[in-house]
Amino acid sequence: MASKKLRRTGVSLELCDRLKRHQIETCQDLLSLTPLDVMRLAGLSYQQVLILLKSASQACVPAMTTALEMWKQRADLCFSTSLPGLDRLLQGGLSRGTLTEVAGPSGCGKSQMCMMLSVLATLPKNMGGLDSGVIYIDTESAFSAERLVEIAQSRFPDYFSKERVLEMAGRVHVFRELTCQDVLDRLKRLDENIISSKAGLVILDSVASVVRKEYDTTLPGNLNHRSNLLGQEAATLKYLAQAFHIPVVLTNQITTHVGDRGGRGAVPFTGVPGEEDSGYVTAALGNTWSHSVNTRLIVQYVDARQRQIVIAKSPVAPFAVLNYSVQKEGIRLEGNNDNQEVAHQGTDPGLQPIRIRTSFSDNLMKGT
Repeated sequence: MASKKLRRTGVSLELCDRLKRHQIETCQDLLSLTPLDVMRLAGLSYQQVLILLKSASQACVPAMTTALEMWKQRADLCFSTSLPGLDRLLQGGLSRGTLTEVAGPSGCGKSQMCMMLSVLATLPKNMGGLDSGVIYIDTESAFSAERLVEIAQSRFPDYFSKERVLEMAGRVHVFRELTCQDVLDRLKRLDENIISSKAGLVILDSVASVVRKEYDTTLPGNLNHRSNLLGQEAATLKYLAQAFHIPVVLTNQITTHVGDRGGRGAVPFTGVPGEEDSGYVTAALGNTWSHSVNTRLIVQYVDARQRQIVIAKSPVAPFAVLNYSVQKEGIRLEGNNDNQEVAHQGTDPGLQPIRIRTSFSDNLMKGT
């Protein structure tokens, strides 16, 4: 909440412009200064400064609500994924005002899921959509406008005429940020983008990509720097999700744990049960990061065609597994998902083993 822009707290535009000349744009920027500093920079009296600081401080405090109010608003708390089995387990879909992470190996459908959700968000509300724009932050150059259009026309052939396809594509705002600082800077000013584009969904695909490229955690100090960066990103994204009451979707990569079987229920690194191996894979970025997301969905391989969605962490859903495949229309649940396989978790969501395949040819690994 401290990253809230001053102009969204009722501060006059004239005063905001005056403070902006001194790189003071957020509540945090202002509250980190002494009253004397603010007097000098803003040209205000001491009493005016005290009022300004009090107003900024109150704007940072999350609004109080009651469980009863939340229960009455429950119909407006979720965004449907259009996957009935998953929506049913999540009690309506992706929760608004929270962070949902989709973690898994390359080629398993993470970006496909994100593009499908982007299409869904633009749909009218009577079709289960948000009738809104989408902010899509692409750090891996994985976004494809052609694939977005294909998903839209294949999933809703009767709705997406040529005119509606063009309108849909125009509501998905893609930002390609390729460094950690670029991503952080984008997030810090994202509230303006959300307002201008009337976005009802924010996607960061992926949170791990640039972080793992820039921070070698075997070097002294890098782990702390990385943790600080991820903490800032998580805090900013949570503020945006809560302030605008929208779902925020992140994708994450996998990492290998060597020399540890991962406890009961762990899957070998090869993904082939019964094969001996010296390690196992989990979602990247560590256990601390896993506590920053509200819901964690793991996507993993079953075979060359079929995959699984694992609900590894959720405040409302049980630990469960659903089979799916990636089709022209995006993600499609497969099999009898009215009776989902409920699995034994056996470990912390941050250490949940992920099944991968190392023997697939490259042409089966398309569509991360």
